[in-house]
Amino acid sequence: MIISASYKTDIPTFYGEWFANRLRQGYCKMVNPYNRRVIRVSLRPEDVDGFVFWTKNITPFLKHLPEIRDLGYPFIVQYAINGYPRAMEYSVVDADRSVDNVRQMAEEYGPKVCVWRYDTIVTTSLTPLDFHRANFERLARRLAGATDEVVISFAHYYQKTLRNMEWAGEHFGFSWHDPSMDEKRSLATFMLEIARSYGMQLSVCSQRDFLVPGAVDARCVDARRFEQITGRAYATKLKGNRRECGCFQSRDIGDYDTCPHGCVYCYAVQNRELAQQRFRQHDPKSEFLFTPANAVDQAQQTRPIQLPLFPQG
Repeated sequence: MIISASYKTDIPTFYGEWFANRLRQGYCKMVNPYNRRVIRVSLRPEDVDGFVFWTKNITPFLKHLPEIRDLGYPFIVQYAINGYPRAMEYSVVDADRSVDNVRQMAEEYGPKVCVWRYDTIVTTSLTPLDFHRANFERLARRLAGATDEVVISFAHYYQKTLRNMEWAGEHFGFSWHDPSMDEKRSLATFMLEIARSYGMQLSVCSQRDFLVPGAVDARCVDARRFEQITGRAYATKLKGNRRECGCFQSRDIGDYDTCPHGCVYCYAVQNRELAQQRFRQHDPKSEFLFTPANAVDQAQQTRPIQLPLFPQG
């Protein structure tokens, strides 16, 4: 199976020591959100086809990548680099440093390892459409040759996202709006041409309305990319967990409300204070990323418990 680490939180930035400890132990534990049962997830080489790491700052995790490689685990890094103002990403590392990290990983592990994510696209008085055009072109130019794919998506304004955006707009003094379908498609077309000019495929994450000619469905968990990296065939099936999700089957080992990056548009953090509190309470020696309350320990149960497949981010 492919392990996703994690669309729910930034494990490489904040929980790298925990991940390394669990890798050495060969397993981690998590809680099924539907029935609160504890699930033991094998991380042994014979059970893991590869890791997909999701991050906005790989710097703290770079020291672990040689060990992961030496243990025989292939990996892909879904690296979100937006270059947004601090008011929108007030704890995210400078974009130029992230670009340098991608280039370093491409040199050490190959240009297939990193996928750039310009995601999520949020239109505000600080980041109008013209900002995105100039910003995307600048980042694409700097990333040319270090990656062959860029993933985009436009903000989904779920209830929790709306609350966070409204709070941030008041607190930091900016306004925001959701562009029209035509405006989004026009921006996607512009990004497609820029991506092509720098040797990248533009893919769109779970939003087929914006699959302009030449763009493709994003497969953020991508067995085909693993095949290109490893040179061997993968039997993993396409199995997204919601309409328009193009991913291959995987298991995610993260937890919601544990990422303290502070991105105001994030769907994975409903409560910023809770996320910061959980990060402070985190024990890198624990079997769990975050020790759960009211969980039913099924450690002695032999029947395998299936994890719900992630809904794609």
